[in-house]
Amino acid sequence: MAIKIGVLALQGNVAEHIHAFEAAIVESGLFKVYEVFALKKAGDIPSCDAIAIPGGESTTISRLIDKNHMREELENFSGGIFATCAGMVLCAKSVDDEKLRPLGLVDIEVERNAFGRQKDSFEAEIDIKGYTEPYRAFFIRAPVVKSAGKGTEILAEIDQGIVALRSGKHMVLSFHPELSGDFRLHIDFIKNLGITEE
Repeated sequence: MAIKIGVLALQGNVAEHIHAFEAAIVESGLFKVYEVFALKKAGDIPSCDAIAIPGGESTTISRLIDKNHMREELENFSGGIFATCAGMVLCAKSVDDEKLRPLGLVDIEVERNAFGRQKDSFEAEIDIKGYTEPYRAFFIRAPVVKSAGKGTEILAEIDQGIVALRSGKHMVLSFHPELSGDFRLHIDFIKNLGITEE
């Protein structure tokens, strides 16, 4: 059985996410047959095993989701969501911005732009639950999780708040793992989908 991962191609680091997932699949050896593609049509959502929601401008992406009639399909998606930066904001149940309508996929409360403007972006070595070596994380106008509800597993925290967590098949990250060259989080996300190649 192949694995099919769609990278939501409305805004953000689409090509970087496609490359990262392809590299993670090859590195893990989990699948010989796979498809990682730019997801642009609502009709393609149900055929995916997983969807990546990349960083970008969360308000803009939310509007484009509605413009492209993707909201209902995303809200009812049964596969895994790999959400980074703005993607984390969009997956939240609650956001500190009344103008933004999140998807409510994960029981978290998120603060947008928790670290300030673009000039306040930074890199940091962070500890991820279960990893023996630190993870090099790139924070770019990043959000943080201020509170997490039932069914969530916190994977990483820094002084400002929670920056990585898992909820069922979903993984939400406030940083940009597609820029790190470290595919451990991608591989763990894929393994957690519970798909095996026959």
